[in-house]
Amino acid sequence: MKSLFLKIFLSFWAAQALFLVLAILVTIALRPARHGMESQAPQILAEAVNAYQSGGERGAHDYVEELWRTQHLRGFVFDPSGRELAGRLVPPWIEDVRQGVAPRGGPPRHRGWMDRLMRDPILRQALTLDGKRYTLVLELPPGPRVFFGPHEIPGLGITIAVITSGLMCYLLAWSLTSPVTRLRKAAQSLAAGDLSARAGAPASGRGDELTELMCDFDRMADRIEGLVDSQSRLLKDVSHELRSPLARLSVALGLARQRAASEAGAEVGPEVATELESALNRIELEADRLNQLIQRLLTISRLESRTDGLRKTRLSLRELLEQVAHDAEYETPGRGCRVTTLADATDEFLVEADPDLLRSAVENVVRNATRYTAEGTTVEVQLERQPAADGDEIVVRVMDSGPGVPEEALQKIFEPFYRLDDARNRQTGGAGLGLSIADRAIRLHGGQLRASNRKQGGLEIEIRIPAASPVQGFALPASS
Repeated sequence: MKSLFLKIFLSFWAAQALFLVLAILVTIALRPARHGMESQAPQILAEAVNAYQSGGERGAHDYVEELWRTQHLRGFVFDPSGRELAGRLVPPWIEDVRQGVAPRGGPPRHRGWMDRLMRDPILRQALTLDGKRYTLVLELPPGPRVFFGPHEIPGLGITIAVITSGLMCYLLAWSLTSPVTRLRKAAQSLAAGDLSARAGAPASGRGDELTELMCDFDRMADRIEGLVDSQSRLLKDVSHELRSPLARLSVALGLARQRAASEAGAEVGPEVATELESALNRIELEADRLNQLIQRLLTISRLESRTDGLRKTRLSLRELLEQVAHDAEYETPGRGCRVTTLADATDEFLVEADPDLLRSAVENVVRNATRYTAEGTTVEVQLERQPAADGDEIVVRVMDSGPGVPEEALQKIFEPFYRLDDARNRQTGGAGLGLSIADRAIRLHGGQLRASNRKQGGLEIEIRIPAASPVQGFALPASS
């Protein structure tokens, strides 16, 4: 059955048919056996008349009492004049049955809704003996009461129907939701960065639309993983291949500087020597930028593949930020920019992290802020502790006074090589990899990076990272 629609349709149809068949079978099985009583009615009537003829009213009374005690049959025998032979008080509905008219009300235990499902439990039999016509009105015994319960409420029947329908619906719901749940978990893992996540479509058995969807998801995940791995290998291979000619370029640059220095005053004039030195300096600058770019590409590739395990240690994020802020302010001379750190002096904000990787991430964010903030302004770095679901989080907010970022690009700035066309371009010296490295490094530590525009202008980047559990006797690392 390969159609999900057909599977749902036939399952509900089968369930309803099963309920109906069970109700009919149980009703038939538990109703009084009328056909057996019909064959015995003439004999019962003849025996009752004989008992009356031999023992009078007392004999007839003893016979009907014995009939009730042995077969649970309640019988009334009438002579041609309508008198009951046992001399008992006749209920009105019994008299109506004797006369062949619709009974008034009926017996109390047969006034329920089961009268519409079961055959009439009242049997009327007429027989002529010795030239006289006698009439027998026989009330058949009730069926087993366990199924219908008191007051003819079908307690057992309702219980069976509820349990059966619940079981059928549970199996149907599990069959439909199990692959959806697996597909949802795989999609969440894939969105979280686990490219090996798969829905795990069954190789055989199911063949409906859900199975096809799981297979399509697995093929999509395989394709995405292949593309990402290919891109990572390409970045890594290109970076390694570029390092060799870059190293030779650096050697050639050094030789050119030595030769220019030795021949500066002999064969060329001062102006040519100055121009040659300027050209060599430019070549050295571009070679250095190329070397930094290759290093960042290798860092991106390593973080994406996660081949290197994190060497975590307990460290003070407050002290690390102070060092990074001091270095960033020192590296921006001539712009009048400052970097200040605001934090609770009584808290060291301890985290479990790889010191080099975390420092690189924070440096990229702070340097990005100092690069784009307006001249003469201050880059603020705020540090605070906030409660979270799994423990405390350390929140670092880096705020600049630059041009900000368009709202639609706030998430794209963490993608590799992404740069805006206005303020953030190649003239700033960036290659669009710093925030990408920071984002991947923070995520490897179980945190997250988020950017937003400030109301007063500028960009705010928020770093959230899980706080380390406090340990008594912790000693802060010595500052460099």
